[in-house]
Amino acid sequence: MTIRDVAQAAEVHVSTVSRAFSAPHLVKRETRERVLAVAAELGYQPNETARALTTGRTRNLGLIVSDIANPFFPPLIKAAQAHARVRGYQVFVADTDEDAAVEEELIQTLARQVDGVILVSPRLANDDIGRLGGELPFVLVNRSVPGLSAVLMDVANGAALAVDHLAGLGHEHLVLVGGPRGSWTSAQMRRAAGKAAADQGVRLDVLGPNPPTEHGGIAATPAVLETRATGVIAYNDLVAIGLIEGLDDRNVHVPRDISVIGVDDTVAGRLNRPRLTTVAMPTAAAGRTAVDLLIQALETPGEPATAQTMLATSLVIRDSTAAPEQPAG
Repeated sequence: MTIRDVAQAAEVHVSTVSRAFSAPHLVKRETRERVLAVAAELGYQPNETARALTTGRTRNLGLIVSDIANPFFPPLIKAAQAHARVRGYQVFVADTDEDAAVEEELIQTLARQVDGVILVSPRLANDDIGRLGGELPFVLVNRSVPGLSAVLMDVANGAALAVDHLAGLGHEHLVLVGGPRGSWTSAQMRRAAGKAAADQGVRLDVLGPNPPTEHGGIAATPAVLETRATGVIAYNDLVAIGLIEGLDDRNVHVPRDISVIGVDDTVAGRLNRPRLTTVAMPTAAAGRTAVDLLIQALETPGEPATAQTMLATSLVIRDSTAAPEQPAG
């Protein structure tokens, strides 16, 4: 079955059938629906390889994350893949393992196979991202680089909410366990938590950089205890869970002896005991929004692609935070 058979059966020109599949926004809704219905009835499937050769477009998108084992990323990946499929695109996923050199290598490799790239929590420097973004359409998630579209999660508001929550419980000395060097999220948290602590009149110590993993939280435990803080805000849920594990190994109990807040609201945090108080990040919404921004840039190449979307965060209070114990007597 060929495209000409579909055109004849649908009583349209061959070019209309082609546009119905490759650029549906250019075809009237009634015509597009008729063409797609006839194609389905006849069992016609467009030849993607031939289409790519003709249009120069693969209808493939790259999605690069810093650590696919981190439970923050799978909901974003799943949402992005499903949303892209609805819009007629496929997604290639790659993992950098928190390595900036690997990140650049993957971008250059994918550039030969995709129309554009979504870069999530990148570890490359802004100058390098800007240089690579000039060669291939980019959308960033949780990184802001001038001249590039971005989807940002309002982690600054989340960090401020975490400080306010702990201060409201009566904690007067807090510690922020930051993330990896060069992390936009970690920098946003540090600035916002510092301002919120000053506004609340509480002390805030900052530790880092730290690996954004459970082992990173375990390794940070001695430094956290040395601060003698009674409340901790961790870079993400994995760091928070590792910290709780490290504290438990030292017979320091959460939240009786110290309160801990994570960031992300992952399944791991909800299953942890105690259940983790955390900043909920809109990961699925970020995946869908990033796909929309990238496809918009691909399908309207003459327009500047510098849109920036900020998605709201919220604090989810569970069992890992409580009022500090008062000294006896």
